[in-house]
Amino acid sequence: MLAFAASAAVVASVLWTGVVPSPGGFANPLGISADAPDEADGTEWAGLPARSPPASSGLPAGPITVLTTSEREEGGDRANFLAAVRANGSRLYYNDSLRVYNDVDPVPGTNATVLYVGANRLSPSECDAETACWLNVVEEVNLTTGGVRRLYAQKTSVRHGQWHDVDRVGEGRLLVADIARDKAFVVNTTTGIHEWTWSAREDLPLSSGGPFPRDWTHVNDVELLGDGRVMVSLRNQDRVAFVHRQRGLQENWTLGAEDEYGILHEQHNPDFIPAERGGPAVVVADSENDRVVEYRRTDEGAWREAWSWSDDRLDWPRDADRLPNGHTLVTDTKGGRVLEIADNGTVVWRVEVEGAYDAERLGTGDESAGGPAAGSGGPATTAGGPVANGSAESRLSAVAA
Repeated sequence: MLAFAASAAVVASVLWTGVVPSPGGFANPLGISADAPDEADGTEWAGLPARSPPASSGLPAGPITVLTTSEREEGGDRANFLAAVRANGSRLYYNDSLRVYNDVDPVPGTNATVLYVGANRLSPSECDAETACWLNVVEEVNLTTGGVRRLYAQKTSVRHGQWHDVDRVGEGRLLVADIARDKAFVVNTTTGIHEWTWSAREDLPLSSGGPFPRDWTHVNDVELLGDGRVMVSLRNQDRVAFVHRQRGLQENWTLGAEDEYGILHEQHNPDFIPAERGGPAVVVADSENDRVVEYRRTDEGAWREAWSWSDDRLDWPRDADRLPNGHTLVTDTKGGRVLEIADNGTVVWRVEVEGAYDAERLGTGDESAGGPAAGSGGPATTAGGPVANGSAESRLSAVAA
């Protein structure tokens, strides 16, 4: 039996900084099978009730966190993984077959399947080029069986980096943050056709951001909103932008401004909170400011800081998800942690993990879609409950007002 007190940090028992990759790069879940789930133990974890999934899910009761790493190194080379852990840090799933893992999201309608984007570096001959390249892959894995299905793959230049974020936005359709080409696009994975594309060059001066064309925007996150708009994180412009899919950039919605570091400084992974959960608001990892922060949009159309968190250890955080219970799940990349923060700022759980990029709590939806805005009166939904934004298919077909 595990009993977690919200008043004191709970440190997971497994320290992932010293993990040894399994032979062949893949480990099956430890003792977990689709027809033999662990027994429910009544655990309450960081304010979330114990979860009792159906036997067919193959998952133990209690909260499960899925995480990725992208900056972990062994012997001077990248050595990253995708993992799923129990509340006590014990490992349910582990895969290090790719060199880099970035975004990971639960697959809607499943209990134990996640979608992730990762990359392997290929030699010039494998790239049919004079230089090396990244092979970006989008895959799904069933955490109870270890079965992996590749949905899409595309090569990008090593100079321009690997994809950081891909979201499912309908049957056979993916929304991609194309860091290599400073674009966001929707691809039909059956036909390979890009059905919608927004290029930052349409709306931003080339004098902004980083050096063009090598690492100009460093677009590292995309999110399809409930009204059909796309939220885009332009790291090197220090901005979270909102794009109408027909009319382009909505400048009056932009959060942040280039070199206005008091607002945002090279942020990662913003998550949008809609009005029905206390927004419009954005929770974002303000990476170079070593904090996680929430901004809320006022009736006058301005963004105002509503909540922020940091401690002496937080160093280059790259993900912050608001959970349905009002807590915030944070990846502390250089601080070597994934941790859960209560709304009063207390660290209620953490696991030590080097170089983490993204973390998701199973049962709370893509990017923990049920989380409320800070101070909005508590959770708007329960874990695994309905999401007010509707299906991805309906959002993809929506036209923003």
